Amino acid sequence: MKRLICFDLDGTLTQHRSPLEDDKKELLDRLQEKYKVIMVGAGAAKRIYTQMGEYPIDIIANYGMEESKMVDGRFTVVRQITTAPDKEYFLEKAEYLRQKYGYTHYKGESVEFHATGMVTLPLLGTKADVADKIAFDPTREKRRVLYPEVLELFPDYTVYIGGSSSFDFTEKKYNKYDAIMAYAKENGYKKEEILYVGDDFGDGGGDSHIRIYGMDHIEISDYQTVAEKLKFLL
Repeated sequence: MKRLICFDLDGTLTQHRSPLEDDKKELLDRLQEKYKVIMVGAGAAKRIYTQMGEYPIDIIANYGMEESKMVDGRFTVVRQITTAPDKEYFLEKAEYLRQKYGYTHYKGESVEFHATGMVTLPLLGTKADVADKIAFDPTREKRRVLYPEVLELFPDYTVYIGGSSSFDFTEKKYNKYDAIMAYAKENGYKKEEILYVGDDFGDGGGDSHIRIYGMDHIEISDYQTVAEKLKFLL
């Protein structure tokens, strides 16, 4: 019997960096009648909350480095772990990769440093158009070519093939599995009572630790099919 349903957002409930559609809100509403439902994302909690149209829900963000809840009806960050990455190191390595693989034309900044200390290398830049990001690498094949070398360049970090066109970097102890288990322990859920719903379980994927450590999960290949895939829960 499941009691806690954990959702990824981009590619699972929404198109990447796109608003939460009304039918997906209805799905979450119906699920919350029977289960505790939370979001577990790679991005910052505020970004996830805004993308969801300020849908009221607990959010585990930045692979567990941040958590938000609704407190007295207001979005509130209740926990934020901060680290201090070596910015010069990341910028230098990012420039090396861009020069080697031809990603020298980008919009915005080359590297995004999050408030928690998580780092993102957006190959198209921090200000790239959403449509361009969606079209860039839908199968993740382009980034899988780079992935082994990125791992070698950043040996002290967990490297994720993040979003639709980027790599995410966290200290090795931060991942969605451990973040969910910490939330579960704090809120009284057992592992067998948890179900995770995501789209990115392959090696280097943001949901990969869920698969590796054996948490029950459902893979969504097309976010428009999520309601059909979860019909058995309703």
